[in-house]
Amino acid sequence: MAIPSLHEFIRELESTRTYFSLTSVREGAVMIEVALVDERWEIEFFEDRERQLEIYRSDGTIFGPEKLAELRVRIRS
Repeated sequence: MAIPSLHEFIRELESTRTYFSLTSVREGAVMIEVALVDERWEIEFFEDRERQLEIYRSDGTIFGPEKLAELRVRIRS
């Protein structure tokens, strides 16, 4: 399967009604974040046509609001 361009991939996500968002966290790159059941995919499209991909999978564990305290500590350190 051919590697799609940024715009081709967005059209494919839209046509399949797949939830996604666009962001940029690195200079010269556009990131598409795709949300699937128990997974989050981050696909970065770079100016030089390079692609990088990370996949985050959940084991299904649901945490309560007390976990928010852990996040707040981590972002402040």
